[in-house]
Amino acid sequence: MRSNENNYIQRLQRKKEDALEYIIDNYISLIKGTVVKVLSPLANDGIIEECINDIFLTIWNNAKKFSGEGEDFKKWIYAIAKFKAIDYYRKNRRKSDGLSSSDVDVLAERSAEDELIRREDQTELVHLINQLETVDRNIFIMKYFLGLKTEEIARKLGLTRASIDNRIYRGKKRLHSQAMNLNMEGHGL
Repeated sequence: MRSNENNYIQRLQRKKEDALEYIIDNYISLIKGTVVKVLSPLANDGIIEECINDIFLTIWNNAKKFSGEGEDFKKWIYAIAKFKAIDYYRKNRRKSDGLSSSDVDVLAERSAEDELIRREDQTELVHLINQLETVDRNIFIMKYFLGLKTEEIARKLGLTRASIDNRIYRGKKRLHSQAMNLNMEGHGL
């Protein structure tokens, strides 16, 4: 069986290589466009290619963490591409800023811990966002992962700007409450 638009997510989660090929064929322009937009100031095609390869590896390694449909998958890989490209930009920007190797070592030690914490926080946030109603989840993804303006989100979803603002406000409140509950459970309180 080959991957197609109806089964590629499930096949990717079962580690079928043809699913990765399908994703590369269908999403390379989205990923490459995102990476080039972020990394073009570095003027280094090698870094761009390395980042793109790293993105596909991340998608492959984390496929089981994804839950949703095809449109959600597109948003998920866009978020991965954007954050990975930003990470590459920061890492390579430090190198070009002329830091000494000892400075880089100290920053790398700190940034490794920071990166681990950031990724754990990001995973928890995605988990919490996935618990929101579909409309609210889509609003949060468009606003905070895709960087769309409130007016644009309202237009795309056929809602008023006030409705979007209210949903964001209530969603933030709910996410904060859920995050606090997770912290209390995690600390045995």
